[in-house]
Amino acid sequence: MNNEILYILLPDFAEHEMVYLAQAIASDEYALKENPKYVNRIVAPTMEPVKSIGGFSLLPDYSFDTMPADYKAIVLIGGFGWGNSISDKVEPIVARAIAEGKIVGAICNAASFMAKCGFLNDINHTGNGIDQLKLWGGESYTNAESYQQRQAVADKKIVTANGSATLEFARELLLLLENDTPERIEMYYKFNKLGFCELFK
Repeated sequence: MNNEILYILLPDFAEHEMVYLAQAIASDEYALKENPKYVNRIVAPTMEPVKSIGGFSLLPDYSFDTMPADYKAIVLIGGFGWGNSISDKVEPIVARAIAEGKIVGAICNAASFMAKCGFLNDINHTGNGIDQLKLWGGESYTNAESYQQRQAVADKKIVTANGSATLEFARELLLLLENDTPERIEMYYKFNKLGFCELFK
């Protein structure tokens, strides 16, 4: 289904980095959406439960071998797994998504993975600092001049963010997805960023 948002989770993924995006996709401020524009789906290396850094286990909807070719966006959630060899299996998935013009999101260590694969070499981007991008990227990362010291950056349908930018990451992806009006997306961001008491004082 081309309305699916696929979250790529590796072992020891950072569950908090997907919360605001997934929530906005599936619900509004009152309740779960009866007819959401998009549907959240989990993709993991296998169909076995994948464990988060917080100790939660999620049962995937798809494995790397069974994930659909038709979807709206893939979202690479950070965590410790991106430094392991299992991440190599994600590279062709992302390469195909970019070639087909799909929306791609990468946060925290997943952004560093994107540098390692050369996926940031012709876009403005951010991540967990330029030093980590250079370290992970090595000779494959040739675009340090386009690094921006910002929470999240969207360019050419690719959104990158550092690990503390869960809300900014969600906002940029929601705008690309046109999940709601820009005004309502901005209100969602401000409500969660500033807090109820600050926003409505």
